[in-house]
Amino acid sequence: MLKNVVAILLDGVHPFELGVACEVFGLDRSDEGLPVYDFAVASAEGPTLGTHVSGFTVSTPHGLDRLEGADLVIVPAGNTYAVRGYPPELLDALRSAADRGARVLSVCSGVFALGAAGLLDGRRCAVHWQHADELARQYPRAIVEPDVLYVDEDPIITSAGTAAGIDACLHLVRREQGPEVANAIARRMVVPPHRDGGQAQYIERPLPAAPCDTVGEVLVWMERHLDEEVTVEQLAARALMSPRTFARRFQQETGTTPYRWILRQRVLLAQQLLEGTDETMDAIAGRTGFGNAAALRHQFVRALDTTPQAYRRTFRGPQAA
Repeated sequence: MLKNVVAILLDGVHPFELGVACEVFGLDRSDEGLPVYDFAVASAEGPTLGTHVSGFTVSTPHGLDRLEGADLVIVPAGNTYAVRGYPPELLDALRSAADRGARVLSVCSGVFALGAAGLLDGRRCAVHWQHADELARQYPRAIVEPDVLYVDEDPIITSAGTAAGIDACLHLVRREQGPEVANAIARRMVVPPHRDGGQAQYIERPLPAAPCDTVGEVLVWMERHLDEEVTVEQLAARALMSPRTFARRFQQETGTTPYRWILRQRVLLAQQLLEGTDETMDAIAGRTGFGNAAALRHQFVRALDTTPQAYRRTFRGPQAA
């Protein structure tokens, strides 16, 4: 059970990335019936440290001994984390935490501390695209994924830039405490409750957001009619374009084809229904436009490399299947 959470403080920490850990796990939301975490910030380099923003420092009474009972250890990003050295006692503490089954989560360049501790060896990992080549150079045994938001290689979770750190934290809350808790925290933070990226088999490059200058109204219609079969010709007529022009504009504004876009939206809807309802596979297949459970399973496995039943068990427990 996820109860005891510690964020690591190092010199030059990025305040925003440190704030991600504090925001998700450090606030008391018991007034909404949400869990309260035993949260602390623990320093690896003394009680008072600078940030990468000149003009203020961060202090904490906690040292690395605070990690001993932690269920989750978070390493935020820092200004020089890709090139600096790390205290041996911090690396020992990170290894010990992972060895006893605690989760260790990095935000952006915090992943370099995990690499120095040997926690990336043989594991897939995420990092901000600007640091991907350097991470791969320093830790050749790591399997660097430069194009994803986050990677869950339990017990090691790594994430890319700032917002992806929020995604990774909410993903872990979703896994450990269910979609209702994760969605409620996201609603309080006014962020998306679940973006693409998660456990290794669920990771997929997210589609670029559409400017919606030309095909926006059609996208809204498509999302509201996922259970219907439509053709490019029908969509083009709705947009008052020729099929060829519509296909070109759609590609320019969404980064994908109409077929791939609607397929991905159907899979996303299926994920939501598997997480939040007890509907049968046939019922979910009907609501998502796949027609039957066999087709749903086929497309779900192709998109996420796992079955709908396995996905439901992951997020809702064995009894849900």
